[in-house]
Amino acid sequence: MITGKQRSYLRSLANTMDPIFQVGKGGIEENFIKQVDSALEAREIIKISVLNNSGLTAREASDMICEELSCEGVQAIGNKLVIYRKSSKKPKIQLP
Repeated sequence: MITGKQRSYLRSLANTMDPIFQVGKGGIEENFIKQVDSALEAREIIKISVLNNSGLTAREASDMICEELSCEGVQAIGNKLVIYRKSSKKPKIQLP
């Protein structure tokens, strides 16, 4: 569990990022989860865009992904969400 200060720091890092994944009408499938898992291991923090035709809100998508991958939902605003998980091999981000 991350604190409010750490969440704020992670939000500032994600502010300039572009989404690298999209949740579309196929929803959140096993292959999508595997790709997000490998991206989290490499980057630690990623931004995902949720398309209108997916039938999910950003909060619902964030909760589903975080439950599957044991990661932290940092932010879910509009149709974008940010998730974080510390890398087990090479941690890059130092939380305050």
